[in-house]
Amino acid sequence: MEHWSVRDDGPYQRHDEASSRPWWILIVAGIVAAVAATYYLWPQPRPAQPDQPAAAAAPQPAGEAPAPQASTESGPRYPVPAAETETTKPLPTLDNSDPMMRETVTALVGKKAFDDMVYPSALIRRIVATVDNLPRATAPRRVMPLEPVPGTFTVLDATGDASIGAANSARYAPYVRVFESLDTRTLVKRYVESYPLFQRAYAELGFPNASFNDRLVEAIDDMLAAPEVSGPVKLVRPKVLYQFADADLEQRSAGQKIMLRMGAENAARVKAKLREIRRELASLGR
Repeated sequence: MEHWSVRDDGPYQRHDEASSRPWWILIVAGIVAAVAATYYLWPQPRPAQPDQPAAAAAPQPAGEAPAPQASTESGPRYPVPAAETETTKPLPTLDNSDPMMRETVTALVGKKAFDDMVYPSALIRRIVATVDNLPRATAPRRVMPLEPVPGTFTVLDATGDASIGAANSARYAPYVRVFESLDTRTLVKRYVESYPLFQRAYAELGFPNASFNDRLVEAIDDMLAAPEVSGPVKLVRPKVLYQFADADLEQRSAGQKIMLRMGAENAARVKAKLREIRRELASLGR
Protein backbone atom coordinates (compact mmCIF):
# COMPACT_ATOMS: atom_id res chain seq x y z
CA MET A 1 0.00 0.00 0.00
CA GLU A 2 1.32 3.46 -0.86
CA HIS A 3 1.48 5.98 1.99
CA TRP A 4 0.86 9.68 1.63
CA SER A 5 1.19 12.10 4.51
CA VAL A 6 0.75 15.70 5.52
CA ARG A 7 2.92 17.63 7.91
CA ASP A 8 1.24 20.50 9.71
CA ASP A 9 -0.42 22.62 7.01
CA GLY A 10 2.17 21.81 4.37
CA PRO A 11 1.66 20.04 1.06
CA TYR A 12 1.28 16.29 0.79
CA GLN A 13 4.13 14.00 -0.14
CA ARG A 14 4.38 10.30 -0.75
CA HIS A 15 7.32 8.92 1.20
CA ASP A 16 8.73 6.57 -1.44
CA GLU A 17 8.52 9.17 -4.22
CA ALA A 18 9.99 12.01 -2.18
CA SER A 19 13.01 9.95 -1.19
CA SER A 20 13.82 8.03 -4.36
CA ARG A 21 13.35 10.30 -7.36
CA PRO A 22 11.90 13.71 -8.36
CA TRP A 23 8.31 13.29 -9.47
CA TRP A 24 7.71 16.60 -11.24
CA ILE A 25 4.24 15.98 -12.55
CA LEU A 26 2.30 19.13 -13.29
CA ILE A 27 -1.33 19.90 -13.23
CA VAL A 28 -4.29 20.99 -14.46
CA ALA A 29 -6.55 23.23 -12.41
CA GLY A 30 -8.40 23.17 -13.06
CA ILE A 31 -9.36 21.27 -11.12
CA VAL A 32 -12.28 19.78 -10.90
CA ALA A 33 -14.69 17.25 -10.15
CA ALA A 34 -12.88 14.14 -9.82
CA VAL A 35 -12.29 11.51 -12.35
CA ALA A 36 -10.69 13.85 -14.89
CA ALA A 37 -11.58 17.33 -13.98
CA THR A 38 -8.54 18.05 -12.02
CA TYR A 39 -6.38 16.54 -14.68
CA TYR A 40 -6.66 19.36 -17.13
CA LEU A 41 -7.06 22.56 -15.25
CA TRP A 42 -3.79 23.52 -13.83
CA PRO A 43 -0.70 22.64 -15.80
CA GLN A 44 2.43 24.57 -14.75
CA PRO A 45 5.80 25.33 -16.39
CA ARG A 46 8.50 22.67 -16.31
CA PRO A 47 10.45 22.74 -13.03
CA ALA A 48 13.79 22.82 -14.81
CA GLN A 49 13.09 26.32 -16.06
CA PRO A 50 14.47 28.97 -13.67
CA ASP A 51 12.50 31.82 -15.25
CA GLN A 52 9.07 31.10 -13.81
CA PRO A 53 7.15 32.80 -11.02
CA ALA A 54 8.34 30.95 -7.96
CA ALA A 55 5.06 29.56 -6.69
CA ALA A 56 6.87 26.82 -4.83
CA ALA A 57 9.20 29.32 -3.17
CA ALA A 58 6.60 31.94 -2.39
CA PRO A 59 6.11 33.05 1.22
CA GLN A 60 3.16 31.67 3.14
CA PRO A 61 0.21 33.88 2.15
CA ALA A 62 -1.54 35.69 4.94
CA GLY A 63 -4.95 34.93 3.46
CA GLU A 64 -4.32 31.29 2.61
CA ALA A 65 -7.37 29.05 2.59
CA PRO A 66 -7.65 27.18 5.91
CA ALA A 67 -7.25 23.45 6.14
CA PRO A 68 -10.48 21.53 5.54
CA GLN A 69 -12.74 21.38 8.54
CA ALA A 70 -14.40 18.30 9.92
CA SER A 71 -17.97 17.82 8.80
CA THR A 72 -20.54 19.28 11.12
CA GLU A 73 -23.20 17.28 12.92
CA SER A 74 -25.53 18.03 10.02
CA GLY A 75 -23.09 16.42 7.59
CA PRO A 76 -21.14 17.73 4.60
CA ARG A 77 -22.11 21.06 3.09
CA TYR A 78 -22.14 19.50 -0.39
CA PRO A 79 -23.11 15.84 0.09
CA VAL A 80 -22.56 13.27 -2.63
CA PRO A 81 -25.39 10.75 -3.06
CA ALA A 82 -24.66 7.06 -3.40
CA ALA A 83 -24.39 5.91 -7.00
CA GLU A 84 -27.12 3.73 -8.47
CA THR A 85 -25.83 0.26 -7.61
CA GLU A 86 -27.97 -1.45 -10.24
CA THR A 87 -26.25 0.43 -13.06
CA THR A 88 -22.68 0.65 -11.75
CA LYS A 89 -19.95 -1.95 -11.39
CA PRO A 90 -18.51 -2.73 -7.95
CA LEU A 91 -15.61 -0.42 -7.17
CA PRO A 92 -12.07 -1.77 -6.88
CA THR A 93 -9.95 -1.06 -3.85
CA LEU A 94 -8.10 2.25 -3.79
CA ASP A 95 -4.77 0.48 -4.36
CA ASN A 96 -6.20 -1.27 -7.44
CA SER A 97 -8.16 1.66 -8.88
CA ASP A 98 -5.77 2.79 -11.63
CA PRO A 99 -7.10 0.50 -14.40
CA MET A 100 -10.64 1.73 -13.77
CA MET A 101 -9.52 5.35 -13.69
CA ARG A 102 -7.47 5.05 -16.86
CA GLU A 103 -10.48 3.57 -18.65
CA THR A 104 -12.83 6.23 -17.28
CA VAL A 105 -10.61 9.20 -18.06
CA THR A 106 -9.73 7.90 -21.52
CA ALA A 107 -13.44 7.63 -22.31
CA LEU A 108 -13.92 11.24 -21.21
CA VAL A 109 -10.98 12.91 -22.95
CA GLY A 110 -9.81 10.48 -25.63
CA LYS A 111 -6.78 8.21 -25.80
CA LYS A 112 -4.40 10.77 -27.32
CA ALA A 113 -5.12 13.40 -24.68
CA PHE A 114 -4.75 10.82 -21.93
CA ASP A 115 -1.45 9.50 -23.30
CA ASP A 116 -0.07 13.01 -23.89
CA MET A 117 -1.19 14.72 -20.70
CA VAL A 118 -2.00 12.35 -17.84
CA TYR A 119 0.40 10.62 -15.49
CA PRO A 120 -1.16 7.14 -15.30
CA SER A 121 -0.38 5.89 -11.79
CA ALA A 122 -1.92 6.64 -8.38
CA LEU A 123 -4.50 8.80 -10.16
CA ILE A 124 -7.04 9.11 -7.37
CA ARG A 125 -4.41 9.83 -4.73
CA ARG A 126 -2.77 12.43 -6.98
CA ILE A 127 -6.08 14.14 -7.71
CA VAL A 128 -7.09 14.23 -4.06
CA ALA A 129 -3.73 15.63 -2.90
CA THR A 130 -3.71 18.23 -5.68
CA VAL A 131 -7.27 19.38 -5.00
CA ASP A 132 -6.45 19.93 -1.35
CA ASN A 133 -3.19 21.72 -2.15
CA LEU A 134 -4.52 24.19 -4.71
CA PRO A 135 -5.99 26.65 -2.17
CA ARG A 136 -2.73 26.50 -0.20
CA ALA A 137 0.53 28.38 -0.71
CA THR A 138 2.12 25.59 -2.74
CA ALA A 139 0.97 22.60 -4.78
CA PRO A 140 3.88 20.15 -5.09
CA ARG A 141 4.43 19.00 -8.65
CA ARG A 142 5.52 15.52 -7.63
CA VAL A 143 1.97 14.54 -6.66
CA MET A 144 0.15 16.15 -9.58
CA PRO A 145 -1.58 14.00 -12.22
CA LEU A 146 -0.51 15.87 -15.37
CA GLU A 147 2.57 15.81 -17.54
CA PRO A 148 4.45 19.14 -17.87
CA VAL A 149 3.16 21.88 -20.11
CA PRO A 150 5.34 21.75 -23.25
CA GLY A 151 7.64 24.60 -24.21
CA THR A 152 9.59 27.13 -22.19
CA PHE A 153 8.24 29.76 -19.83
CA THR A 154 8.89 33.09 -21.54
CA VAL A 155 9.55 36.47 -19.98
CA LEU A 156 9.17 39.77 -21.83
CA ASP A 157 11.84 42.27 -20.80
CA ALA A 158 11.98 44.70 -23.72
CA THR A 159 11.56 47.85 -21.63
CA GLY A 160 13.44 46.80 -18.53
CA ASP A 161 10.23 45.77 -16.76
CA ALA A 162 9.91 41.99 -16.79
CA SER A 163 6.47 40.47 -17.39
CA ILE A 164 4.99 37.12 -18.36
CA GLY A 165 5.38 36.71 -22.12
CA ALA A 166 2.19 36.63 -24.17
CA ALA A 167 3.37 33.42 -25.87
CA ASN A 168 2.88 31.48 -22.64
CA SER A 169 -0.88 31.34 -23.12
CA ALA A 170 -0.44 29.19 -26.24
CA ARG A 171 1.31 26.53 -24.16
CA TYR A 172 -1.79 26.11 -22.01
CA ALA A 173 -4.26 26.17 -24.90
CA PRO A 174 -4.36 22.38 -25.55
CA TYR A 175 -5.16 21.70 -21.90
CA VAL A 176 -7.86 24.35 -21.88
CA ARG A 177 -9.45 22.92 -25.04
CA VAL A 178 -9.58 19.43 -23.52
CA PHE A 179 -11.06 20.81 -20.32
CA GLU A 180 -13.72 22.77 -22.19
CA SER A 181 -14.66 19.72 -24.25
CA LEU A 182 -15.61 17.63 -21.21
CA ASP A 183 -19.29 16.84 -20.90
CA THR A 184 -20.02 18.24 -17.44
CA ARG A 185 -22.91 15.96 -16.55
CA THR A 186 -21.03 12.84 -17.62
CA LEU A 187 -17.94 14.02 -15.75
CA VAL A 188 -19.85 14.55 -12.51
CA LYS A 189 -21.73 11.28 -12.96
CA ARG A 190 -18.45 9.36 -13.20
CA TYR A 191 -17.18 11.28 -10.18
CA VAL A 192 -20.21 10.24 -8.12
CA GLU A 193 -19.76 6.62 -9.16
CA SER A 194 -16.14 6.66 -7.94
CA TYR A 195 -16.62 9.02 -5.00
CA PRO A 196 -16.10 6.46 -2.19
CA LEU A 197 -12.54 6.00 -3.45
CA PHE A 198 -11.89 9.75 -3.48
CA GLN A 199 -13.26 10.06 0.05
CA ARG A 200 -11.16 7.11 1.19
CA ALA A 201 -8.01 8.67 -0.26
CA TYR A 202 -8.85 11.94 1.49
CA ALA A 203 -9.24 10.17 4.83
CA GLU A 204 -5.97 8.37 4.21
CA LEU A 205 -4.24 11.75 3.81
CA GLY A 206 -5.28 12.79 7.29
CA PHE A 207 -8.86 14.10 7.01
CA PRO A 208 -11.11 11.20 8.08
CA ASN A 209 -13.90 13.51 9.26
CA ALA A 210 -13.86 16.00 6.37
CA SER A 211 -15.71 15.80 3.06
CA PHE A 212 -13.56 15.65 -0.05
CA ASN A 213 -16.41 17.06 -2.12
CA ASP A 214 -16.60 20.07 0.19
CA ARG A 215 -12.87 20.62 -0.30
CA LEU A 216 -13.26 20.27 -4.06
CA VAL A 217 -15.89 23.01 -4.09
CA GLU A 218 -13.61 25.17 -1.91
CA ALA A 219 -10.75 24.69 -4.36
CA ILE A 220 -12.96 25.63 -7.30
CA ASP A 221 -14.21 28.72 -5.46
CA ASP A 222 -10.62 29.73 -4.73
CA MET A 223 -9.68 29.50 -8.40
CA LEU A 224 -12.78 31.41 -9.43
CA ALA A 225 -11.61 34.18 -7.08
CA ALA A 226 -8.34 34.59 -8.98
CA PRO A 227 -7.93 38.26 -9.94
CA GLU A 228 -8.33 39.37 -13.54
CA VAL A 229 -5.23 41.36 -14.42
CA SER A 230 -5.45 43.77 -17.34
CA GLY A 231 -2.25 44.13 -19.29
CA PRO A 232 1.05 42.30 -18.78
CA VAL A 233 1.61 40.53 -15.46
CA LYS A 234 4.74 42.17 -14.04
CA LEU A 235 7.56 40.10 -12.55
CA VAL A 236 10.57 40.73 -10.34
CA ARG A 237 13.68 38.62 -9.85
CA PRO A 238 15.08 39.18 -6.36
CA LYS A 239 17.35 36.14 -6.66
CA VAL A 240 17.27 33.26 -9.15
CA LEU A 241 13.55 32.75 -9.66
CA TYR A 242 10.95 35.19 -10.88
CA GLN A 243 8.15 36.30 -8.58
CA PHE A 244 5.06 38.40 -9.18
CA ALA A 245 5.92 42.07 -8.76
CA ASP A 246 2.54 42.82 -7.22
CA ALA A 247 2.74 41.71 -3.58
CA ASP A 248 -0.95 40.85 -3.60
CA LEU A 249 -0.48 38.45 -6.52
CA GLU A 250 2.62 36.89 -4.95
CA GLN A 251 0.60 36.10 -1.81
CA ARG A 252 -2.12 34.29 -3.77
CA SER A 253 -2.77 30.55 -3.55
CA ALA A 254 -1.10 28.02 -5.82
CA GLY A 255 -4.31 27.59 -7.79
CA GLN A 256 -4.78 31.30 -8.37
CA LYS A 257 -1.16 31.69 -9.51
CA ILE A 258 -1.73 29.01 -12.12
CA MET A 259 -4.72 30.97 -13.40
CA LEU A 260 -2.52 34.06 -13.65
CA ARG A 261 0.22 32.21 -15.53
CA MET A 262 -2.10 30.75 -18.17
CA GLY A 263 -3.20 34.19 -19.43
CA ALA A 264 -6.42 36.17 -19.18
CA GLU A 265 -8.24 34.54 -22.11
CA ASN A 266 -7.45 30.98 -21.00
CA ALA A 267 -8.35 31.83 -17.41
CA ALA A 268 -11.74 33.22 -18.48
CA ARG A 269 -12.51 30.03 -20.40
CA VAL A 270 -11.44 27.84 -17.49
CA LYS A 271 -13.54 29.87 -15.06
CA ALA A 272 -16.62 29.47 -17.26
CA LYS A 273 -16.22 25.69 -17.19
CA LEU A 274 -15.49 25.67 -13.47
CA ARG A 275 -18.72 27.54 -12.77
CA GLU A 276 -20.61 24.94 -14.78
CA ILE A 277 -18.99 22.09 -12.86
CA ARG A 278 -19.53 23.80 -9.52
CA ARG A 279 -23.25 24.10 -10.18
CA GLU A 280 -23.43 20.35 -10.79
CA LEU A 281 -21.39 19.55 -7.69
CA ALA A 282 -23.40 21.86 -5.44
CA SER A 283 -26.68 20.34 -6.61
CA LEU A 284 -25.71 16.76 -5.75
CA GLY A 285 -27.90 15.24 -3.09
CA ARG A 286 -30.49 18.02 -3.28
